[in-house]
Amino acid sequence: MTPRTGSTSAAGPVAMLRRIAVSRSAAADGERCEMCAEPLAEKHQHVVDVESRALMCTCRPCYLLFTDSTAHLRYRSVPERYLSFPAFELGTGVWDELEIPVGLAFFFTNSRMARTVAFYPGPAGATESELPLGAWEPVLARNPAVGTAVPDTEALLIRAPGRERLQADCHLVPIDACYELVGQLRKVWRGFDGGQDARAQLAAFFERVVNRSRPYVGTSSSAARTGSGPWP
Repeated sequence: MTPRTGSTSAAGPVAMLRRIAVSRSAAADGERCEMCAEPLAEKHQHVVDVESRALMCTCRPCYLLFTDSTAHLRYRSVPERYLSFPAFELGTGVWDELEIPVGLAFFFTNSRMARTVAFYPGPAGATESELPLGAWEPVLARNPAVGTAVPDTEALLIRAPGRERLQADCHLVPIDACYELVGQLRKVWRGFDGGQDARAQLAAFFERVVNRSRPYVGTSSSAARTGSGPWP
């Protein structure tokens, strides 16, 4: 299916990137919680509007209002856990079947669409790809542990096998971290594959992810639904 660039909608990935960029620079100007208008520190948390898919910068009390992912609410707090999946497998040719043109993408469940979607970086920022029907199911069948990712707020960041690694690399990360990565890559991206600067940026990002991640050891079904598994 033809990918859709995130720049086509103000509520898409580009809007999320702008919100994160503003959150980095506006703290000194008195940035405030987008829900209650309380002042925010430079480092703060985010809530996802599951209808528009926009990120909102929030204070801690407002963030805590939306941590129960089983509640029927419009907003969801973005968890802070990082997990790695050492046993992750990606069968031969599966990446090509996912129709991702580069070797990196992040996947998350869109609860409103009731399906998994993918984003991958490029010179225009984040490009969205609705995965071919049925292409994601074999990945889940081989790796049931990745089903612990909470819809809308957590993503699976996957690097495909390539010259630098024989096996795919998979981490569960907060969704806002993915958009932050795409924003960083966009600034330095050159050519089709990103170039040397983009690869260096990506390597630094993954080093931080690896340092924060804990190996997945299994959670109860209730823990997986609420995102209350092995937090860092």
